[in-house]
Amino acid sequence: MTELILKLQNEDETIAVGQKLARHIQAPLTLYLTGDLGAGKTTLSRGLIQGLGHKGAVKSPTYTLVEPYELNGVEVYHFDLYRLNDPEELEFMGIRDYFNPNSLCIVEWPDKGHGLLPDADLHLHLSYVAPGREIKLEALSEAGKQLLATIK
Repeated sequence: MTELILKLQNEDETIAVGQKLARHIQAPLTLYLTGDLGAGKTTLSRGLIQGLGHKGAVKSPTYTLVEPYELNGVEVYHFDLYRLNDPEELEFMGIRDYFNPNSLCIVEWPDKGHGLLPDADLHLHLSYVAPGREIKLEALSEAGKQLLATIK
């Protein structure tokens, strides 16, 4: 299976998708989250990160670009590249070091880092579809296909 589309009626359902992913995710894995402003990318990230065991708040790393978490022996990096002016800025922060065999990388606005980010294993695209939202999960690697098959 390479694609799954889910309807999301509210914020709780978006969080639940993140929590469901968390139950089956294994590092290394790279997730791309795309969609318009307010579509639910950070909400989904919050559900995923809290589902992996984080007890505190999950803030959007819009100004810091990355928020790290150490959860159950996995390095989780939540990127928000919305305010990135030039992909070269990622080189200065050592972007390649974040993507390692023990990391789960969640990247919001990945198009802003085009050319410097590794390919995604799973692309999650959130969109507005009245009366709520829709999420399309697209597997782009063997690891992504396995994850998608597990959560279906």
